[in-house]
Amino acid sequence: MSAAHDQRLFSYGTLQLPAVQQATFGRLLHGEADALVGFRRAMVKIEDPQVVATSGETHHPIVEPSGDDADRVAGTVFAISAEELARADAYEVDDYRRVEAMLASGGRAWVYVKA
Repeated sequence: MSAAHDQRLFSYGTLQLPAVQQATFGRLLHGEADALVGFRRAMVKIEDPQVVATSGETHHPIVEPSGDDADRVAGTVFAISAEELARADAYEVDDYRRVEAMLASGGRAWVYVKA
């Protein structure tokens, strides 16, 4: 991971979509499959028209802690810059908040969870 891309971001949803990556980061991201430990996945209705236009979806996945370390949410870990992390923050709606979480690989990454 280069110094320019020293942030790890785990995505289980729309940030994995090429169109969302192009609109949010101005490039396609390359990542590695991993899983979020101790969380369960649900869906949330997105009210922000810009986010719906970018993703093409009115409902996005959202995760929240389950209290059970056996629970896993599959996704992808991306190496991004601090500036790109700020762009991801701007893309996510108020239903989400960014936290650092443990991954099945043993690493840690930023992830957007239910606010």
